[in-house]
Amino acid sequence: MIKKTIAVFLLCYFASSCAGPTSQAVPFSMDELKRRTFHYFWDLADPEYGQVPDRYPSLTFSSIAATGFGLSTYLAGVENGYVTRAAAAERVLKTLKAMWHLPQGPEETGISGYKGFFYHFLTLDEARRYKQVELSSIDTGLLMAGILSAMSYFDGSGDQEASIRNYADSLYRRVEWDWMLNDSMRLSMGWHPERGFIKSDWRGYNEAMVLLVLALGSPTHAVDPGLWDTWCSTYRWMDFQGFEHVNFTPLFGHQYSQMYIDFRGIQDPYMREKGIDYFENARRATLANRAYCIENPAGFAGYGPNQWGLTACDGPANKTINYQGNDVHFRTYWARGACAWAIHDDGTIAPTAAGGSVPFAPEECTAALEHMWNTYYHQLVDTFGFKDAFNLSYTFDEGDENGWFDVDYLGIDQGPIAIQIQNFETGLIWNMMKKNPYIVTGLKRAGFTGGWLDASNSGEDLN
Repeated sequence: MIKKTIAVFLLCYFASSCAGPTSQAVPFSMDELKRRTFHYFWDLADPEYGQVPDRYPSLTFSSIAATGFGLSTYLAGVENGYVTRAAAAERVLKTLKAMWHLPQGPEETGISGYKGFFYHFLTLDEARRYKQVELSSIDTGLLMAGILSAMSYFDGSGDQEASIRNYADSLYRRVEWDWMLNDSMRLSMGWHPERGFIKSDWRGYNEAMVLLVLALGSPTHAVDPGLWDTWCSTYRWMDFQGFEHVNFTPLFGHQYSQMYIDFRGIQDPYMREKGIDYFENARRATLANRAYCIENPAGFAGYGPNQWGLTACDGPANKTINYQGNDVHFRTYWARGACAWAIHDDGTIAPTAAGGSVPFAPEECTAALEHMWNTYYHQLVDTFGFKDAFNLSYTFDEGDENGWFDVDYLGIDQGPIAIQIQNFETGLIWNMMKKNPYIVTGLKRAGFTGGWLDASNSGEDLN
């Protein structure tokens, strides 16, 4: 195991060293951002198991959600000419085959998942459960979304692409979504072999929308369609910064599901009543987040029309400090954000907030990305694009006299940048999922109608 860990470290080191010089500032372009962000996944994925590191250059464990994002990002790499279709197919097949054969069972150690679900984090050496992390419903859902995007993309007649489809199909069908359902008709957030199901469950509106669609669309372990009505019953439709919408605090909750599902022009009963769709809801949430940062009620440094974006990300410290006459509790990793019912703000901005929202507000998001790239290039940008976050108000530790800048990239924050820019430009991942019968079935069982969904011939017939 020690040898494998060293090998992974050396692979990551040489990948970052060989990806290209970054000492001289390179002006912002979407193409440059896309290419560098793609290489986070392509260069750093484990060569044996295909798992993507949760963060880099700090090497801790791999993330199954980041691995799902990586599978989708490989497709964008093909379309942009970064890698060949054959190379991407080889990488995807190796990843899916490894995941199919990783050990599943109820044991506490030495396994990678149970009942088709996978543990949130896996070790870097053997892709086994990391310490006592949970068997994660949402992270498995994001992994499966990435798997299904690859299933739809690799539609060729050759043996390799047929094997990709077969492994993807088998991995999805193996997940026992109904086992994760509690008596309240809600999916649990996870399970521990030491103490059973997590008491917290998924209540709308947040990043788990795609999880519910996957659970509804399963031909083997589908949940009852009433699950969607239960989910919507906890929505909070409120005005924030002049935008009425279903509120959720961090922007990633508006991004993750819409990385995979094109909600433009399709509506469930809730949104039909409101007269909008979830895409418009996310547009309003994005602009409200930006408006809050422009207003900047706490007076944090640097906030403005082109420097904004609150979402879950790294942060500078876990301590309370007097900042401009007020006690501010600065945090490390935290679900930052702002909405009508909660403000989680300590001055930390994450580029993924704007990067993952490009389809919703392209002009505002692109301006923010360009400004942050060009203004803080040497502190915030490197081999794999944007580092995770920065905080200009935090100037209290040695080396942070001009503000705090993260040293790490985070896989789950890199993914929205790469995938959503591609969706904005070509609709690639959206179009793949429109072809996927399980996604179509899940949406229809949730009560969605309209637009491209009414025209789809997929779904319901693959049971």
